[in-house]
Amino acid sequence: MVFERAYGTTRADALGRPVVLDTRFDLASITKLFVATLALQAVADGAVALDEPLTGWFPEWAETPHAAITLRMLLAHDAGLNSGADYRQLLGFDVERYAIERELVEAPGAKVIYSDLGFIALGALIERVRGASLAAVFARGLGSPTNGFRPAIADRPTIPATEEDGWRGRVQGFVHDEKAYLMGGVAGHAGLFGAAADVARLTEAYLGPLCGRPNAILPLDLVRQATRQQAYDPVLRRGLGWALKTADANSCGRWFSPQTFGHTGFVGTCVWADPARDVQGVLLTNTVYFGRNDTRDLRAAFYEALIEDIEA
Repeated sequence: MVFERAYGTTRADALGRPVVLDTRFDLASITKLFVATLALQAVADGAVALDEPLTGWFPEWAETPHAAITLRMLLAHDAGLNSGADYRQLLGFDVERYAIERELVEAPGAKVIYSDLGFIALGALIERVRGASLAAVFARGLGSPTNGFRPAIADRPTIPATEEDGWRGRVQGFVHDEKAYLMGGVAGHAGLFGAAADVARLTEAYLGPLCGRPNAILPLDLVRQATRQQAYDPVLRRGLGWALKTADANSCGRWFSPQTFGHTGFVGTCVWADPARDVQGVLLTNTVYFGRNDTRDLRAAFYEALIEDIEA
């Protein structure tokens, strides 16, 4: 550990509490990294294959355009599934079934479309493969005292609040993402709460083996595949779960190397790791508290300062 700090309060009013090092944030789409890791563990166990069609687990996909979808495609966001759906279209629907059965917008393997629906389907796949709920599989495999789905009601005041909306009021201690909220707070694309150390621990499971340190979470071959290009996109290339630095305009900024892998979350969370320098940085914020403004510049400033400080 080189630097670890906590700043600010859980909300900008009289109910705010100081943020501390083990404060749990809504991780938003960083949830996808944990769920992708659970899927890769199932591959390592021989329970499911990366490159075989998933119709054995999704009979709903048999004899449809979905029949060509593989686990690799779901993880690399090129399965052809729609990116998402407005929550108002989903009220009264089974969101998981909606994600699995919605018509494709591209042929499987043809194009990267960053897809919440694809990772909702991935969460369902893990449940079917493991024969247990996603929350239970996560708790058994990757969970920690500060990392999990659906925090207890008594813990909500200690969790940074996110957005205030006309539907739910001020969101604090339950998931911000509307689709995950409609799914009861447990989904493959969002829903996890955790501290910065939880995200750093997962990232080390990939960074460490790439830099010569052993890690028991995944075999080295899967670590390498996960952090190397599996699908090309001109804005952000895709590994297996991980995003890969594609340009200096990415939120990791200018100084991280082309081998960098990471991910962001809508509410203001992000992680990037650079195996060329053997360094990673986790930044957890709740920037949507003040509105849905683009925080790319904030993130890039953080990661550029990280490299400048280390190399100084």
